[in-house]
This record gives sequence, structure tokens and C-alpha cells, in this order.
Amino acid sequence: MDRRHHDDTDSSLRSCPPSPASLVPRGHSSDPFACPCCANVFSEALRLAGVDLASHARALRPGPERSLASLFVTRAEIMTMDENCPRADSVWIDRGKIAWIGLAEERPEASEGLDEFDCHGRFVMPGFVEPHMHLAPLALLEPFENIGPFRFGTTAEAIEHLAGVARKTPEGDWVMGRQFDPSLQEGPPALTRSMLDQASTRHPIFVYNASLHLAYCNSRALEIAGITAETENPPASEIVREANGEPNGVLKAGPAMALVARHNPSLRGQNAAEACLQVFHRANRVGITTLCDQGTGLFQGARELDLYEALRSSHRMTARFRYCLGNTLAKQWDQLEVAWGQGDEWVRTTGWKIVSDGSNQGRTGLQREPYLGSQEKGIAYIEPEELEAAIEQRLREGWALCVHANGDAAIDRALAAFERAAELGLDPGGRRSRIEHCSILHDEHIDRMAALGISPSFLIGHVYYWGHAFIHDLFGPEKAAKLDRTASCEKAGIRWTLHSDDPVTEMNPLRCIENAVTRKLWKGDGLLAPEERISVAAALRASTIDAAWQCHSDHEVGSLEPGKYADFLVLDADPRQVEVNALGEIQVLETWVNGEQVYRA
Repeated sequence: MDRRHHDDTDSSLRSCPPSPASLVPRGHSSDPFACPCCANVFSEALRLAGVDLASHARALRPGPERSLASLFVTRAEIMTMDENCPRADSVWIDRGKIAWIGLAEERPEASEGLDEFDCHGRFVMPGFVEPHMHLAPLALLEPFENIGPFRFGTTAEAIEHLAGVARKTPEGDWVMGRQFDPSLQEGPPALTRSMLDQASTRHPIFVYNASLHLAYCNSRALEIAGITAETENPPASEIVREANGEPNGVLKAGPAMALVARHNPSLRGQNAAEACLQVFHRANRVGITTLCDQGTGLFQGARELDLYEALRSSHRMTARFRYCLGNTLAKQWDQLEVAWGQGDEWVRTTGWKIVSDGSNQGRTGLQREPYLGSQEKGIAYIEPEELEAAIEQRLREGWALCVHANGDAAIDRALAAFERAAELGLDPGGRRSRIEHCSILHDEHIDRMAALGISPSFLIGHVYYWGHAFIHDLFGPEKAAKLDRTASCEKAGIRWTLHSDDPVTEMNPLRCIENAVTRKLWKGDGLLAPEERISVAAALRASTIDAAWQCHSDHEVGSLEPGKYADFLVLDADPRQVEVNALGEIQVLETWVNGEQVYRA
């Protein structure tokens, strides 16, 4: 990756990270369900703990330079995602790229004598592309205990698990948890210090909510941090109190969480660069070969680019990485002269990310009409004039825009800004600009998106995990039916994709595909807007070639065709042939990147 602009910049720009307030879009701290796009949870904790991601990057242990593989894959049932050659049973891989693909009887003579990989009739397809996740928080959370709803259905079970961890942990060492989500786990709405004291009073315990906008700690952690009834709330955050004024263990927003988190020695002891590589390995296990960060810079600004460069130079990456720069760091990116498309096939910048509102679950997504039982319509994180100016400026500079917009009013504003840019001759659709989450879509939105060429990426887990809340708590059935309208976009000829927004929901493309194909609700038999169900073939396309297209990488990945990198999967079943409610149960047997096997079940 070309880093000349970054490396030649005054070093003082990198040594002084932005203040916490500059990383907090207006209103975000009141939203307990918001996307990590607008969370600054780690930036303040890292600052107070004296952790520098750039030093982690410098300490990353490099691996040997890889030799590019050449081999012949045979006896496979291959779905290529290439319209010109949809079916094949053999692939010739030459130095990490596909030299030929087709039927074995048509095998080129030049491929004779190569090592062969016999698939024994198993299903092979292009590697999945995850178009919206958050690498820095995932890396920093990787060592923590997952006590979320996908492992424990109740709060009591989660606390019991933490108690078991504490029993195996030396006294005084920290017990750390993540992914707790009381909106999906049965029990009280929060983990208080008295509840966590049941797990241990001899160990400090600290747990992140799945949103990263809340954290919970026990009495020992509060004691170590010196937080008492007299401790004042940090700016834009809250230490939640009991009736007598004593802290109850719940911390809201990054600055409050940082008061406790900074005392955890493991925050200084772990290497975030090594943890990033573990995130890539975890992605490989669910078949992901390319992923895209949506919010680079929100944790330590330009230091994150140092981290990315170290990953690329390490020769240890097992997935390709794309990233979008967070607009809240615009001044810093401008000073560093970071350009769209900077990088190579492993690490590349592919977008400019603007957060325009909050989340619907947290009632901060910006709406046309108030939420049920409320007069509130959500929060705008950026005003229309500022949004329009940012989109115009970045399009003129050659960027693709990725605008986070959940509520229907936020989507109104995003489309109006894109329409203005189109009238100025800037062609946002031609730059493959996107709306992230794009949750509540009206028919006129879809028509406007089709006219502009704007592409949505849907957090499809909203339907599965929170669909019941959308119907009964947030919007009512009529408006909830406008959530994640994949079939309507498909009918309108709009390219769309699915994403996890990990750590909001865990990366797993086959689970996302099942969610989109079935529209089932979690822990129930109901469906949300069954008319928006799409075919398995469409969901597979959205998770491969169309996601690669959104990430400006379809020239190199997303389908299996000559000239592209040999990034592919071996599954234990053809997703087009299994019962749709079992799509998420398909096993990834092997994941290959650059013709190299990076995961085997």
C-alpha cells in the first residue's frame, strides 16, 4: 500500500489523537444499540491507558514471504458466479490466480503435471465478501469471553459462565466479557455490580454490551477505578447511579467506560495487530475471504493506517481487507492526503464513511414520524447542508460515499444529497456510492435509488434478531414491513448486499443468507414481510460478486473466472439444494485465499 503521503506528514499529527469529543457524533451516547460506526468506546480507553496502535503495528511479528500456489482443482461441483461460465468442475490455479476454469474433459494441456486437489464431488463457490464490519473493536474484543445471546439465552446463564471463568482465573486478574445484549437475553435490562458480584468479588469484572455503547462492572472493578458516589460523569457519558447516588456498575458511552477499562492490564498487554490476524482467521472459518471496515479512524485516527500497513507487510493475512475512512476524522485525512483506491490487492481504501443518524433499536434512527409511544423522531448526527457539502467534496475528490442511514428521514436526507450531487454532474451511482443499513425503505426511496444507481447494504440481522421489537415496540407492523427490503430492490434492478456489522451481529454469511431467504424471527415462528424474501441464488450473489462490486474489488474477487484471485470455499452442501431453514447450518469445510488453504474444518 502506498503510504508516502501518510509517512511524510508531520509526526506530531500521529502522536496526538483527536480528543474524545471530536469522535462522538452529536447525540450518539444516549443510544444503547448504535452501530460501532459512531462509537468511540475504545479511543478514550486506549488514550488513558497509554496504548498506541502504531507501536502494536511495529511489534507485529512478520511471517515468511509466501510462494504463490499452482495446482489443479478437480472433481468439484463449482458455482462460479460468472454468467459466461456458470458451471464447472475443475480450476487451474497458477501462482495464486485462476488461469482456467471449466470441465475436466476440456483441461488445457499446459496444466498437466500439476499437483491436484481432489474435491470428491463437493460444492465449491467463490469466497464470501463481508462489506460492513469493524476491525478495530473486533480485534480488541477478541480475547474477551463471549457471553452474548448466541451462546447464553438468559442473563443468569451468562453470569454463571463468568463465575466459571473466574474460578479458573488467578485471584486479582480481570475477567472480561463481551456481546451481552439484554434486548435479546432473558433477564433484567442491565448487568449491575451486585449481579456481577455473584460471579466474583475477588476479581474485577468488566463486560461490554454488544453495541459497545454500554459496559457493566462489578464492585471490585469500580473500587480499582476509584469510582464512588462523588465521581463526576465524564463529558458526553454517564456513570449510572443507585437511588443513594452510589454507582450501580452500569457505564454509558466511551469516556465513562474508559475510567474502568484503562485499569485492565491486558489492554496494554495484548497486541492489536496480532488480534486483527485472529479476526481474519475467525472470518475464514465462516467462509469470508474479503472484508471491509466501515469506520476507520474512529479509534486512533491515522494509527489505524499504520496497523493496516503492518498487516499487509506481515505476509500473514488470510483475508483481503478493504476500509472506509470515518468522516468525523476528515481534517486529519485531508492533512494526510489519503486518496481513494490507495493500496493493493490485500489492503485498500475504498470509501468515505458518513454517519447520518443513529439506530432504530435505540430510537435514535431519524424518522419521518415518531416512534411508537413517543414524540421522539430520533437524532440527526449531521445536518443536511453539512451532509450535502461532504458528499459533494468527496465525490469531486474521487471517493465513493458510504452513508449510514437507518431511519426513513435519514434516508430522505441521504438521497436528497446524492440527487444534488447528481445534478452537479458528480454521478454518485457511478462511483458505487452506498447507503449503509438502509433500514426503513419506502417505495419512493427505491425508485430514487434505482434512478441514481445508489446501492444499499442491509444489516439483515435486524429482521431476524430484532424484528419482533420493530413490529411491537418501535414502528408497528406496517412500517416494520419496510425493513431491509431486499426483494423490492431486486425487482427494481438495484444491486444490494448483506452484512453483519460485527460486533453488532457475528460475521456469518450463511446465517445472513438464511435470514434474507426466510425472513424468520428469532425465537418464534413468525415472518417479517414475507413478500421481501429472496431466492437463495440472489442471496449468494449479494454475498459474493455484488459485495465485491460494492467494495470496488469485483475485478479481482467475487467470482471464479480467469484472471481473478483463487479465493474460494468448499462447503458440505450446495446452498441451492438444502432446505432454506437449514442454510445457516451448512458447514464451511475449507477456505482458500490466493490458492492457499487458510482454513480446514
